[in-house]
Amino acid sequence: MMRATPNSVDIHRRQLLRGDLRGNRLPMRPPWARPEPEFNRLCTRCDDCIRACEPGILFRGDGGFPEVRFQESGCDFCGDCLTACRTGALEAPVPAPSVAWPWRARIQPSCLSLRGIVCRSCGDACDTDAIHFRLQPGGRAEPEVDTENCNGCGECLAVCPEDAVSLERPQSLSPRDEENR
Repeated sequence: MMRATPNSVDIHRRQLLRGDLRGNRLPMRPPWARPEPEFNRLCTRCDDCIRACEPGILFRGDGGFPEVRFQESGCDFCGDCLTACRTGALEAPVPAPSVAWPWRARIQPSCLSLRGIVCRSCGDACDTDAIHFRLQPGGRAEPEVDTENCNGCGECLAVCPEDAVSLERPQSLSPRDEENR
């Protein structure tokens, strides 16, 4: 039986307590984080990446490990967290937004535009133009996400008045994303 020490975390127990028996609901880690088991092994929970994050999207999460929260702003992929990490828990062969993480925006049914109310906050905030609005009969515009252009920065989450945008791993990752996860 493996016991948790002050420097380790029993991931399986945490998954059980969260009701995540398959390990599908992993927390969103900083950009360029290694795969979860490796990240947990390498991260010392020193908070260097959290202090380096100027947009303030990183916070001390479950078990003291850094997690991402897009309440105020999105990630600008400046790389300061990557530079601050001395343990190798964050690593990028190429520090580019396209390989930072596999998360992509997804519009939820509670979206104002989907309910016929004019709102384009997410599209206006999207620097990569990954969110477009397609006109429907009756003048309603429905948002669509181009997952190839979306870099998962989270700006759309920060500005959505209904919290109708989420970041999810696409069912089929592109080869570029697959190499980095």
